[in-house]
Parts: sequence; C-alpha cells; structure tokens
Amino acid sequence: MAKLVTGTDGRTWTVRRRMVWTMPATGDDFEHDMDGGRPAAIVIVGTLALFYLALLSWKSAEVPIPFWIKLAAVIVLLFFPVRWLLRRPWTLVAQTPGSYDKDREHWVGTVRGVTRAREETKLIIRSIRTRGTPAWAEGPLQLVS
Repeated sequence: MAKLVTGTDGRTWTVRRRMVWTMPATGDDFEHDMDGGRPAAIVIVGTLALFYLALLSWKSAEVPIPFWIKLAAVIVLLFFPVRWLLRRPWTLVAQTPGSYDKDREHWVGTVRGVTRAREETKLIIRSIRTRGTPAWAEGPLQLVS
C-alpha cells in the first residue's frame, strides 16, 4: 500500500507499509528470539499429532465424533498459523523527494501486527498533513540519511 500525502509545507510524501517475512535482528528482541524456537514448536506439533492420532484410532463406525470436537480440532490447528500471520512485523516508510528549498527525507520504522501497521500509517499521514513531518515523540519512524 502506498499513498501520496501533501504536507503543510507543500512537499509531497509517499507513505507505504510492507509485511516483513523475516524477523529483523535487534538487541531488544534477543532473549525473546531464543525463547522457544524450533524445538518447542516440534514438541507442540508432535503432541498435537499424537492427540489427533489417538482421537482417530478411538473412532469407530458406530461411535461418531461430536461436532464440537471437530470444531475444537480445527480451531487448535489454525490458531498458531493465524496468530503468526497477524503478528508479523511491518516496515513503514515515509519519504519525500524534497523541493528546491527543502532536503530529501527518508523515514523508516517497524511495527508488529497488521492492525498496528494500519493505525501507525494513519497517524503518520495525519502528522504529515498537520505538522509537515511524519515523526512524533512516540512514533516508530526514524530518519535515515
């Protein structure tokens, strides 16, 4: 998604957001990245597979599986992939080519989650329209030169 926004100083800004498929390496997230990981995911998936294998082996022709158990199985199977997709990091970019009296600016930031990315994009657009700059004190954007 890219949007052209005109600031209060007359400059035209391009604001866009993009999902990041690989996690950026930062010092703040180091402990979080080491927690769990692939071995924990393998154990959880293995346990779920054993549970469903036991459930399917229990099923016989005369004993039907209740609907709520099937629904619970679908919810459990879809919970982690949907959560993973919704919590992906997004890169937000606001840039302007500049003008004859203003320099070119390029601002970049990262937020987590699709709803937060939408919200921050709206705040960036509002900030450009009212202040002429995409950044504010609590915003995720940093000036890149």
